[in-house]
Amino acid sequence: MNIPEGKKIYFASDNHLGAPTKHASFPREKKFVAWLDSIKDDAAAIFLLGDLFDFWFEYKTVVPKGFTRTLGKLAEISDSGIPIYYFVGNHDLWMNGYFEEELNIPVFHQPREFSFNEKTFFIGHGDGLGPGDKGYKRMKKVFTNPSSKWLFRWLHPDIGMRLGHYFSVKNKLISGDEDAKFLGNDHEWLVQYSKRKLDTRHYDFFVFGHRHLPLEIELNSNSRYFNLGDWISHYTYGFFDGKEFQLKQF
Repeated sequence: MNIPEGKKIYFASDNHLGAPTKHASFPREKKFVAWLDSIKDDAAAIFLLGDLFDFWFEYKTVVPKGFTRTLGKLAEISDSGIPIYYFVGNHDLWMNGYFEEELNIPVFHQPREFSFNEKTFFIGHGDGLGPGDKGYKRMKKVFTNPSSKWLFRWLHPDIGMRLGHYFSVKNKLISGDEDAKFLGNDHEWLVQYSKRKLDTRHYDFFVFGHRHLPLEIELNSNSRYFNLGDWISHYTYGFFDGKEFQLKQF
């Protein structure tokens, strides 16, 4: 993609709408929608890097109730011709066609490479990458197993959504309470993962969510790692203007 003059590519992650309750997260949703409104005039594309919702599961004919303002604004922006790309996080692993069919937003379940103005990007949510975190990696295999999803769909949506939301908020392995603590450059697992990727191929920018911390770390003289922070405590986002990537607070 070549970015037109005066346009930017925007990135955001980790809204966790619905946590701890829909009522409590409503002001955060309104703020996020206001941000989307503020960028739509100069956005060449928008990347949402996962955990937009604190829990999301798509039955064949049912999707979670709520979040009307967010979904409506995404539909408006997508319909206007601005491409939006979505990467699932560890709280919304179970997307299965709704965003593609209703919002024309492609959904990615793995990190992907992109090129903007001849700068190479490696983009993803960030969960399950790098060394360590073996407990979550085992849990993710269970959650994404087709048999597990098939069994969960047999729960009535009222029961399934309530159960999923409960564990999403309460269970530390899922809710990621530890994700907001900076571990230091040498111990940040996404930094280690990015450095290993550079052993085999050059990337100008690595952009992830999941850590709930706005971070900018130099990997070498030509590559940088960015974490987008969140829309719970920091209200941060990233943008690329064709030359430089920056983190900003809304």
